Amino acid sequence: MTTNKLTENKAKANPRTSKLSDERLQAALVAHAEQITATPLTAIFEAQAARLAALAVAAPRLYCDFSKLKVDALALELLEALACAADLDGWKSKLLSGAIVNPSEARAATHIAERGSGAADDVAQAKAGQGLMRGLVERVRTSDVRHIIHIGIGGSALGPALLLDALGNGGDGPMCHVVANIDGVALERVFALCDPLTTMLVLVSKSFTTVEMLTNASSALDWLAAAGVADPRARCIAVTAAPARASAFGIAEDAILPFAESVGGRYSLWSSVGLPLALRCGWAVFAALLDGAAAMDAHFRDAPFGENAPALAGAFDVWAARYLNVPTRAVFAYDQRLALLPAYLQQLEMESNGKRVTRDGAPLEGASAAVTWGGTGTDAQHAVFQLLHQGTAAVATEFVAVIAAGDALAATHHRQLLGNCFAQGAALMKGRSFEAALALSGGNAALAAAKTFPGDRASATILLDQLDAAGLGALLAFYEHRTFVVATLMGINPFDQWGVELGKEMAGQVETGGGFDASTMALMARAGL
Repeated sequence: MTTNKLTENKAKANPRTSKLSDERLQAALVAHAEQITATPLTAIFEAQAARLAALAVAAPRLYCDFSKLKVDALALELLEALACAADLDGWKSKLLSGAIVNPSEARAATHIAERGSGAADDVAQAKAGQGLMRGLVERVRTSDVRHIIHIGIGGSALGPALLLDALGNGGDGPMCHVVANIDGVALERVFALCDPLTTMLVLVSKSFTTVEMLTNASSALDWLAAAGVADPRARCIAVTAAPARASAFGIAEDAILPFAESVGGRYSLWSSVGLPLALRCGWAVFAALLDGAAAMDAHFRDAPFGENAPALAGAFDVWAARYLNVPTRAVFAYDQRLALLPAYLQQLEMESNGKRVTRDGAPLEGASAAVTWGGTGTDAQHAVFQLLHQGTAAVATEFVAVIAAGDALAATHHRQLLGNCFAQGAALMKGRSFEAALALSGGNAALAAAKTFPGDRASATILLDQLDAAGLGALLAFYEHRTFVVATLMGINPFDQWGVELGKEMAGQVETGGGFDASTMALMARAGL
């Protein structure tokens, strides 16, 4: 995006915005949010001829149209001032250089080193890990292995499952199945698809102590043994930041793929956690995924705020959640290959930024990250879009689509898919007046009221050129950096997840049966625990 009249007019709107005190800046953001909330989107469009040029941002492999969001020149200026006050550039530099950005655990977040950015030692460690991973991939792909059962949970499963669903269909390697849930049904369903004599297990856990992984791994080893596999552990690969524990579990040293402790689970698909994609599609595809993400890293690092896709998207997320009082964000993927994207983003965004305190431990002032949910177009249109168009809940809506079709069927499939995607955003903004509805309802006022759409509902559209490995890498890196921007502007540490730990600790007490309230004890007794 080049400089244009809308962004040039920011300084004219308020030349002293960047010098506002924190209190005055917050007051200005709140006041302008109230003003713009009362201004229809259609009126904003009519008043700003350069709006689309200002709010349509080209980034590596994708295009972001933010023009249907409730922002204007002054909002952009205020959000840039907020980014400056939050020292976004400083925190961005820390992230990309491998400095400490996770103060509660006193460490860096080095998933970006897997893509070639960061401290030299972190990048070297990542390259060494990729060398081990590539060698193992080549050995497995030339062996008799026909099925992979990838066992993990959380980031150890969501990321790999998304990669496989998006890119795995065209692979020529072993079929890969991801199992996360400790519910035995999940594992049994995968067993039914695999021949144990030609199946290999990939056991993924950062600590190699995760209960769900170890429980599922034990059952999978029993399944191999029952089928006559003489040494089931010889059919295992371990992916972990605790290789000594994997070795003690009985995994051969040359089948252990380590990754850095400073690579968080929800950011780990770039490491050996992404092994299933490489096994299914080959190393070149995995390398292209990394390259696509690296291109987005460079864009995030170098592009100025007004042309920086992740920075703008993150700022607009903060604008919606904190200042426009929109507590939920719905993401709809208009591509079947991205059906798992909303679930992946739920963890990325809500585990990262669902915090009640700042990185300094102070109570958070204002809303934290929005609740993320979503679905797949066009399915979701016939399920949840009723609420988006006519419900009373405030929802920030985002559409994700791909220009190039992923199928070889008649072109009408993809044309209708994209047409529906674009039309939904237009309909959310425009709506239908009562007068127009009345004309369609034969003068029946009650029916006309039911057919009236208030409109003025904001949405954004993310458009990929094509969904290949590099495109997917760029898209996922875009969402990672966007999440980081939200955290920075809110003062949150996005790289810890202490809120996850309490439930785990209390689940461990189930075996001892103590320390629970009367309701929980009664439920346990009724279930025979």
